[in-house]
Amino acid sequence: MAANSFQDPRVIRKILGRMRRVAMVGLSGNTIRPSYFVGYYLKRMGFEVIPVNPRYGEILELPCYPSLSAIPGPPEVVDVFRKPEEVGEVVGEAIAVGAKALWLQFGVINEKEAKRAQEAGLDVVMDRCMKIEHGRWRGSLQWAGIRTGVITSRRDPLI
Repeated sequence: MAANSFQDPRVIRKILGRMRRVAMVGLSGNTIRPSYFVGYYLKRMGFEVIPVNPRYGEILELPCYPSLSAIPGPPEVVDVFRKPEEVGEVVGEAIAVGAKALWLQFGVINEKEAKRAQEAGLDVVMDRCMKIEHGRWRGSLQWAGIRTGVITSRRDPLI
């Protein structure tokens, strides 16, 4: 099974269109880190962002939790900014707390753990950026001159 088997456009659109509560594991409080910018963007786009990082008490003016199990209520999406070899622990926690989807950011490739999450019933996206995919399917990336592959000029009603 290849990493691109976890990049199904239907799964991406389902997550982005229907799931709003996103736990960001490894979100950094450092404003120049990619995870911070993704969190900022998702929050601004109306997602409920839940920072998960034991190093911080607050990120993006939101309470930060040390683990997924410390979050009150289950997240819908677990967005992971961790090393590929650390994904197993996150997947186990995501399954235990009742998450609906696992999103592994660029470079976070762990096919074994992605398959385990999928077998547990989670929708899985791997080696893709949630911010970039949201902008692509929403149609806003072309404002920056980026070719999106979206053929229509109409916005998707799901997003």
